[in-house]
Amino acid sequence: MKRPWIEPAQVRDYTSSPKVEARTDTQLAYDIARAEKYVIFHTHNSFDSAEYEKELPPDVTMAVILLAEAYAKQAIVQKEGALSSETFDDYSYTVDMGANIADSLGLGAMLEEYVLPEERGKAVMKLRKL
Repeated sequence: MKRPWIEPAQVRDYTSSPKVEARTDTQLAYDIARAEKYVIFHTHNSFDSAEYEKELPPDVTMAVILLAEAYAKQAIVQKEGALSSETFDDYSYTVDMGANIADSLGLGAMLEEYVLPEERGKAVMKLRKL
């Protein structure tokens, strides 16, 4: 399957965030590229074999859309600044910003079926008699 696997319009159709919808096609293309690279890295699968020639599995497409939206939201928060904690009278809360986005979305279960064994490097040894 040739990349990009999804279009910015698909992310806009999925999201309920007006700020994500307002991102330009170029910005969403970067978010999509990051999401696709994560999926390729996580699964060790670039989905370029003949079985994926016509279309990606729905789980992979859904994972890329979810992750691209999350990356878009992360970029918006980083640009605008985010409150990590707030206190009002006797009420306070703290937001943990250090969590891995992909883990929080539960993508591992969606992509588990498509994970290929990690290829190991080949070692070439040349021996000579001493």
